[in-house]
Amino acid sequence: MEPARLRAMLARTPGLLAAHLFACLSDDPSPDVLVPAQLLARLLTSHLPGRARAWLEHPHTGLIDADLRWSQADDCRILLCVDADFPAALARWAAAPAALYVCGRGSPGAATLAIVGARQATAGGLDTARVFAGELARAGLSIGSGLAEGIGAAAHEGAMAAGGHTIAVCATGVDRIYPTCHARLAARIRACGTLISMFPPGTPARRHHFPLRNRLLGALSAGTLVVEAAPGSGALTTVHQTRLLQKPVFAIPGSIRDPLARGGNQLIRAGARLVQESCEILQDLGINFNNQHATGSPAPALQPRSGPSPLDNKYEMLLDAAGFEPVDIDVLAFRTGWSGHTVASMLLLLELQGRVAPQPGGWYCRLS
Repeated sequence: MEPARLRAMLARTPGLLAAHLFACLSDDPSPDVLVPAQLLARLLTSHLPGRARAWLEHPHTGLIDADLRWSQADDCRILLCVDADFPAALARWAAAPAALYVCGRGSPGAATLAIVGARQATAGGLDTARVFAGELARAGLSIGSGLAEGIGAAAHEGAMAAGGHTIAVCATGVDRIYPTCHARLAARIRACGTLISMFPPGTPARRHHFPLRNRLLGALSAGTLVVEAAPGSGALTTVHQTRLLQKPVFAIPGSIRDPLARGGNQLIRAGARLVQESCEILQDLGINFNNQHATGSPAPALQPRSGPSPLDNKYEMLLDAAGFEPVDIDVLAFRTGWSGHTVASMLLLLELQGRVAPQPGGWYCRLS
């Protein structure tokens, strides 16, 4: 048996953990330097789950052949826990899988911060995720998320826009993008970042895979940042995993009246670190943000964000009346005493300047 076939067999073995492989390779740096028959013999004489033993004794050659064909693409590979570029943080997780399926040009072993949050995020939340991801990526962190709609997609986009690296942890095989509307986003990530999955190619989306995906994301990251999350959000599974591994959890605070802020606010109350600037995360992680840079090009120290051009007093009054919670034209007209037509025309200009963003149902959200 060739080493490549051995890799494919081990990656497909159900219930095989990194701990099982490390125990069998305690005297050898890599399975590639060990005769496959010897490694299989060691595994079969070790303490393995019954389903893992059954697979190793009678593997499905058709599935293994399919995985070998998949891995022949230039940017596709099976990464074992003993490989040098296997994420170090993940290797220290007791439940780490023995292998990952990886696509992309980037290294999955880079220091990573997970950014998670609501799928139905507000315009302000999406903007916050993009800005934080961009600044943290320029400082040298890889930005990890789950390729989900809302905050996850914004985090991936923000990192790439900054010229940095992003890791998408998939709840499917890396060749079966979910949600399907993110096929183009996944292609962009594959071109300059990394797609990772613990599930073999061809695996479709299944409900119970998403918590496993979230746990994997929390385990391979140095910490997790929450941007908008309602209580009970699936993103909090990543937070739970991060806490179990005693890694820092960061949260962006929000209005007490905003349902999407309650999850993050509760995390802060329970001990998560409240952050308002990306440099606070870098400081907590012990990263010198003045000297770090993103992949491919140097970047200066983080600078205050530049805002749009100044507005006259009337527009500033309208922004003050809006606050930072979603609001509709009727409420703004009541608060200011102006006509609905006047408010609507002013909101159009503010939208063009990037100060507010329309929301479903005729609501508006202030951005700056």
